[in-house]
Amino acid sequence: MLKWVQLLNQHQQQQPPQPQQPDNAKQAKISGSDPRIATCRGKLQNKRSKLNQEINKELRLRAGAENLYKATTNKKLRETVALELSFVNSNLQLLKEQLAELNSSVEVYQKDSTEPAMPMIPLGLKETKEIDFRDPFKDFILEHYSEDSSLYDDAITEFMDIRQAMRTPLRDNSGVSLLFDYYNQLYFVERRFFPPDRSLGIYFEWYDSLTGVPSCQRTVAFEKACVLFNIGAVYTQIGTRQDRKSSRGLDSAVDAFLRAAGTFQYIHESFTNAPSMDLSPDMLDMLVQLMLAQARECLFEKLELQSQDLRDVDVCLDLGQEAAQVADAYSKVFGLISVPSVKDYVAQSWVSLAMVKQEHYRALSHYHVACGLLSLLKKQSSPKKHPAPKPPTPKKISVDANDNNNGSLSLPNRTRDTLQYIHAPNVEDDAKLQIEIRVPKDEAECRLLGRAHLREAVLRHDESQRLFRMCRELRGKDSLISELRRAHRRASELYKSLEEDDDFRDMLDPPLIVASTKFQLSLTPPDFAQFRVQDLFKSLGPVAIFSAKHHWTAPRTIQLVLQPGEKGDGFGFMVRGDAPVVVAGVDGGSLAEAAGMKQGDFIAAIGDEDVKWAVHEHVVQKIKEAKKNGSSLCLKLVTPMDRNYLKPRTSVTSNKGSFSPTSTTSSSSSGVSSGSHSPQGSVTSSRLAKQTSHQKKLTWNPFRNKAKGDEPNGYEGNVILR
Repeated sequence: MLKWVQLLNQHQQQQPPQPQQPDNAKQAKISGSDPRIATCRGKLQNKRSKLNQEINKELRLRAGAENLYKATTNKKLRETVALELSFVNSNLQLLKEQLAELNSSVEVYQKDSTEPAMPMIPLGLKETKEIDFRDPFKDFILEHYSEDSSLYDDAITEFMDIRQAMRTPLRDNSGVSLLFDYYNQLYFVERRFFPPDRSLGIYFEWYDSLTGVPSCQRTVAFEKACVLFNIGAVYTQIGTRQDRKSSRGLDSAVDAFLRAAGTFQYIHESFTNAPSMDLSPDMLDMLVQLMLAQARECLFEKLELQSQDLRDVDVCLDLGQEAAQVADAYSKVFGLISVPSVKDYVAQSWVSLAMVKQEHYRALSHYHVACGLLSLLKKQSSPKKHPAPKPPTPKKISVDANDNNNGSLSLPNRTRDTLQYIHAPNVEDDAKLQIEIRVPKDEAECRLLGRAHLREAVLRHDESQRLFRMCRELRGKDSLISELRRAHRRASELYKSLEEDDDFRDMLDPPLIVASTKFQLSLTPPDFAQFRVQDLFKSLGPVAIFSAKHHWTAPRTIQLVLQPGEKGDGFGFMVRGDAPVVVAGVDGGSLAEAAGMKQGDFIAAIGDEDVKWAVHEHVVQKIKEAKKNGSSLCLKLVTPMDRNYLKPRTSVTSNKGSFSPTSTTSSSSSGVSSGSHSPQGSVTSSRLAKQTSHQKKLTWNPFRNKAKGDEPNGYEGNVILR
């Protein structure tokens, strides 16, 4: 038990280190892989892109031909269109077969190694078209934010460069970082430029990774889901190309496949009604289970690698149960991939490979259990300090039940309990002719049970090779057939080394091995906080306030000028809050009221300085300096269109009047400015006289200091919340 605890600790502690981002990582983040580099994976992805374009062309031709067929009443023309439709459908079928063959090219992504290994299934990336955001974004900045759109040319260009680089990410951690950076930028861009009540005319078009069929949506959610799919696909390619002949490479492969599974599960839970087939719930569910099965397969390979020098009966029995667990995982994958909504769109080689691996690891489970039972005989016959050889190859042993060497077996309690558990009878197998032995009592039963498991292992290996030969796409996978033949040869040689006697019980099936594992694999969801980005359009203001779903008046400029005898009275308004600072109250009859300042206005700028991101203390200091120097105070203000935008929370009363701290809500109203403002703080004499006659002029109270709890949640910093 101690050795397995050590293996578990190594698996949990030896996680691959995350790469450190260099100082000049900004330049590396916005550069994808060069499409001109003639790597095998690059050629494969370029070929996939060309096939996607050809499939899109044929689909357009078919749609046009179908519309013409429905619209025309000319019999001869209908016959011509029907013939053309048959040609288009034939071309589409050929193109989809070529795409399926590309999806079957799993060997391109494998690690180059002289030793054979079971191939893993990676996913190809979704392709997308280039989008020009310049005109829609600049028009929206001018219309919605009332700012000079030319000031944001660099930000728009940088965003487009990131998206262009994201189309061809590197197949390593830097490619994952690039995709996450673009995904996090979409958080800000969606809130800045995509209002819920109208469209900007921007369409996101992506090609299905499995079928090549294009899908087009106006929502940023579709763009996010496709980017996340590519993140999961890159993780599958990273896990596939690891060196699985070393413990470090196997740890990295397990980590990559678990991250891919967590990403697909996140898409499944967070995005619904996706128009693309590779984003459908059934497909994502299958991909999650496929990645979990491949992660467990890599974990089993690590257990085999670390225990190859010393395998006693307990280790062999544990390996048998772990192999059965891998077989059950691929059995679940085969059940999900056989659903018509999935099977019709994935490569046939994936279905066949799941069946081959299911039989292969079922055979390995019987082989390891047989090795454990035969090691008991070896240990019983020579109880010295010699460990069981690898693999156990006992000499010619008679299996005659009446052999004089039939002695009782002294099994440790742990071994006895393990044998009792893994050989537990199953209800579905009652009709089979099975050996009734669960825990061997003597050497004869131990030899009989071991031979039965070996025979079952050989038969399962034969079945896996038969399934391999039935799939045309798998026949060219040299690494796969080499691994299948090696495992079959190892089990056959051990089975033939045992002397066969005429015992009818040799034809009985061994009891099924109950799958079990000591390692619990958990999904690793995408960690968005690890890849923090700066808002490219930060100058527009805090995204919680200045966003596409909120509406406010056009910015207006007021100028407050104190007369020499009015310094004691001040400007007549109070402010509170941070980023942006809000006008909390306006004294009646003051300069601020005369200039058109309203309670709830946002202070966007003081003079030439933009203060949308300024803290409360800085704005107060700027206003105090203007009052102290006796100079004029120039403010740029914006007023929320919906008064519910600033809901009162608590009331604060002073001897100078009362006002309510406020919090932000989403505004659904739209329109123009809510009235013209008085230039340079001038007002009509009649309005000023009316105000002074009905209200008592209040003594000016300078700026209320910010108290704890006054700042609403909407004024917090720019933080990505997931």
